[in-house]
Amino acid sequence: MSRTEAGLRPIDLARAAGLSTQQIRNYADTGILPPASRTPAGYRRFSARHRRALLTYRALTRGYGRGAAHAIMEAVHAGDLPRALTLVDAGHAALHEQRLSLQATGEALEAVAKQTPETPAPPRSEMRIGEVADYLGVRTSALRVWESAGLLAPKRDPGTGYRRFGPSDLRDARMINMLRQGRHPLPQIQPILDGLRRTGSTDALRAALTQRHAELVQQATAMLEGSSHLHHYVTAGEAASGGETPQQAGGATEP
Repeated sequence: MSRTEAGLRPIDLARAAGLSTQQIRNYADTGILPPASRTPAGYRRFSARHRRALLTYRALTRGYGRGAAHAIMEAVHAGDLPRALTLVDAGHAALHEQRLSLQATGEALEAVAKQTPETPAPPRSEMRIGEVADYLGVRTSALRVWESAGLLAPKRDPGTGYRRFGPSDLRDARMINMLRQGRHPLPQIQPILDGLRRTGSTDALRAALTQRHAELVQQATAMLEGSSHLHHYVTAGEAASGGETPQQAGGATEP
């Protein structure tokens, strides 16, 4: 008699997936795997269905993340397929929002790169808010709004409390001004500034955006694979049949 016909032990499932037997037990206890029958001695016995559930969970994890994959499998095994599909939809919606944000950031960055305003060199390395406003041709109130929004963070003179804009503050203020002229909203400007501060240049930020785009494509592909596994699992006619309920399976503890 084959091992599959006789039933899979936790260690058999663990070896097949490269996990520990304790992880398999945890997966069974938390709904990632469907309920398992037990031997008279209280040992769990798994089947090919449990192996498919494990492969489905791991595929979902690669695309949707561990928490979402757990919730999806738990919903499936609770017989709540609509909730499972809602969680899948939420993952795709979140990915779509990330794509839109990445696209907006790229467009805003290119808008800045195309603008080369004829602005004279700053008079000195540190400037007060009024001088920065004159330098950029904006109102001081605009600079205060940008600061309140977290886009600017000039230092304060310890004696007078006046704002002191250094070279990096002036660069950020100039970029914000150009983006605002292009009608980019303040929340859209924040990731551009964060990227520039992190990478140090527009070229580096472009490279970071390209890398992030590749990561989103990879995640979308992983989601597609996970959804395919889930589709096969729930349409096999086994997701809501076979095995025991948690109440029926209770009462015996594995060594």
